[in-house]
Amino acid sequence: MATDASDSAGRTHGHSHGHTHGSAFGHAGARHRWRLAVAFGLIAAFFVVELVYGLISGSLALVSDAGHMAADVVALGAALVATRIATRVDKTGRRTYGSYRAEVFASLLAVLLMLGASAFVVIEALRRIGAPAEVAAGPMLVVGAIGLAINVVVLLMLRAGAGESLNVKGAYSEVVADTAGSVGVIVAGLLVSATGSPVWDTVVALAIGLFVVVRAISLGRQVFAVLGQHVPAGMDPDAVTADLCAVAGVQSVHDLHVWTLTSGMHVATVHLVTDDHVDSHGVLDQARELLRSHHGIAHATLQIEPADHTGCAELGW
Repeated sequence: MATDASDSAGRTHGHSHGHTHGSAFGHAGARHRWRLAVAFGLIAAFFVVELVYGLISGSLALVSDAGHMAADVVALGAALVATRIATRVDKTGRRTYGSYRAEVFASLLAVLLMLGASAFVVIEALRRIGAPAEVAAGPMLVVGAIGLAINVVVLLMLRAGAGESLNVKGAYSEVVADTAGSVGVIVAGLLVSATGSPVWDTVVALAIGLFVVVRAISLGRQVFAVLGQHVPAGMDPDAVTADLCAVAGVQSVHDLHVWTLTSGMHVATVHLVTDDHVDSHGVLDQARELLRSHHGIAHATLQIEPADHTGCAELGW
C-alpha cells in the first residue's frame, strides 16, 4: 500500500508500505493458470479432430465451429503467456506498475479473434446460400457430441476463475460460444439427417457466427473499460469520497481517481485535506484500511494536505 504523508512544512514522513498478496488482492489470473493450461490442451486437441472431420463431411457448421476453436487455441495460449508475463518481476525499473496489463491485452486479442472467426463464418454462410452442397450428417453428430462433452468439462474448470480474472473470463466466454457451437452442430446434424437438406447446416453456421459476435462485443466493452481506466464496476466514487471524509481528522477530499490495473487489482489516488496538528500517520492508516476493506482497493496513494495549504488546485480530469 503506497502512502505519503506531508506535514505543514512540506516534509515527507516515511510510512510503511504493506503490499497485500493474499487471495483478495493477488493476481487473479495467475491463481487460475493451471485451469487455462488444461483447457488449452483439451481445446487444441479437439480443434484438430473437428477441422479434419469438418472438411471430410463438408459441414460448414463443423468447419465454422473449428474456426472458432482455432481462435480459442490462440486466445488460451495468449492468456497463458499473459499470466506468466503479468507475474514476472520487472528488472528494468521502467514498469512501475509491473506487467499486469498483459492479461488485459490478451483479453483484447480474444475479442479480435472471436470477431474474426465470426466474420469468416457469416461470409461463408452467406456465400453458400443458394449454392449446391453435400453434407454428411453422421460425422457432424459424432464430432458435435464429443465437442459438447469437452466444452462442458472446460466450462466447469474455468467457471471458478471467470468471476475473478478478466483473462479467464475471456477464455470462459470463448468456451461458452464453443459450447453453443457444439450444440448447433448437433442440431444441424439432426435436421440435415431428418430432412436431407443441407440448408440447415448453413442456417446453424450463421446463427453460431452471430452468437459469437454478441459475446465478443460484451467482453470487448469490459476490456475497453479497463484500458480506459473507468471506475471499477460496482464501485461508487461518491461513496468512496464520503467514507474518506468520515475518517477522523479529514476535512475534505479531492482529486480522487479510481481504476482497475488488472483483474482483482483496483488502484486509487486521492488528496486528503486534514485538520491542523492532526496525526498524519493515524489518518493514513485509517484511510488505507477503509479503502482496502470496504472498497477492495489493493493499492492507494494518499496525499495529506493541511487545511491552510493553498498550493494544490484540484485537477479537472
